[in-house]
Amino acid sequence: MRNRFDEQLEQLNTQLIQMGALCESAIANAAKALLDGDVELAQKAIEADQEIDHQERDIESLCLKLLLQQQPVASDLRQVSSALKMITDMERIGDQASDISEIVKMAHITATDSALHIGEMARATIKMVTESIDAFVRRNVKIAQDVIVYDDVVDGLFNKVKNEVIQYIAQNPQDGEYAVDLLMIAKYFERIGDHATNIAEWVEFSITGVHKGEALQ
Repeated sequence: MRNRFDEQLEQLNTQLIQMGALCESAIANAAKALLDGDVELAQKAIEADQEIDHQERDIESLCLKLLLQQQPVASDLRQVSSALKMITDMERIGDQASDISEIVKMAHITATDSALHIGEMARATIKMVTESIDAFVRRNVKIAQDVIVYDDVVDGLFNKVKNEVIQYIAQNPQDGEYAVDLLMIAKYFERIGDHATNIAEWVEFSITGVHKGEALQ
C-alpha cells in the first residue's frame, strides 16, 4: 500500500513541476510579446493557459484520489493539501499571462521607453514564479522564503510603473487608452507576484507545517 502511495506522490510531484514549467513559459511569452510587440508569442501564452487549466484538473483529481483512497497522515497530508492550494495559484498565473497577451493582441501594444519599469517588473515576476517552483522541487525553505520577501520588489516596481503611466498621460493625453492598457498589464504582473508568493508560502507549509500568510482570494 505504501509503495503505491509513494508512486502516486512522485506522480503528483512530476505533474506539479510540469504545470509550473507551463506557467513559466506562459509568463515569459507574455512578457516578450509585450516588450517586442510579438503577436505570435502572445498567442502561445494564451494557448498555454488552456493546457494549464487541463493540468489543474488532472492534478486536482490525483490529489483527491490520494486523500480518499490512501488516507495520508502528517507530512504526506500537508504535501497533498499544499498541492491543491498551489495549483489554484498556478491556474490564476496562467489566466493572468493570458490576459496580458490578450491586451497585447487586441491593442497591438508594445511597452516602449515611456514605461521602462514594466519590462523590469515582468522579469521580476518570472523570477518569482521560477524560484517558487524551484523551492518546491528542491524542498527548500530558504528559496521559498526569499520569494516571499522578493514580492516587495515587485510591489515597488508596480508603483514606479503607475507613476510612469501618470506622467505619460500628462504628456500624451491623446494616448489615454494605451496608458490604461499598460497599467492593467502592470497590475496583472503584480498579481502574478502575489500568486508566486502564495505558492512559496504553501511550499514552506508543506515542509514545516507552518503557514505564515493567508492565500490570495
